[in-house]
Amino acid sequence: MEALFAAALGMLTFCGVYLLLRARTFPVILGLTLISHAVNLFLFGMGRLALEAPPIIGEGSRQADPLPQALVLTAIVIGFAMTAFVVVLSLRAAVELRNDHVDGVDPDEDWRP
Repeated sequence: MEALFAAALGMLTFCGVYLLLRARTFPVILGLTLISHAVNLFLFGMGRLALEAPPIIGEGSRQADPLPQALVLTAIVIGFAMTAFVVVLSLRAAVELRNDHVDGVDPDEDWRP
């Protein structure tokens, strides 16, 4: 199970980095989203998930660890805010620059200074 989890995290991270290296803004946004999902899964997996463990102290011999759950919840909120900010920023740049390249210069056009 750990190998499958590690492979899923590796694939999410690989795809996220690949999309971050693209020259268009929409793949960059998708890459950031995939990397944030990979980080969320990593944080959640580091909490050593216990099956059928009560979340309240005192009801059993072992309890679920609330720290990874709180970290993932915080990371989800921060990731959503970051994604919304990047989408608005890329839409504004696309409207003002009239293209969706991350550096603002379309390599297909004949560009002369």
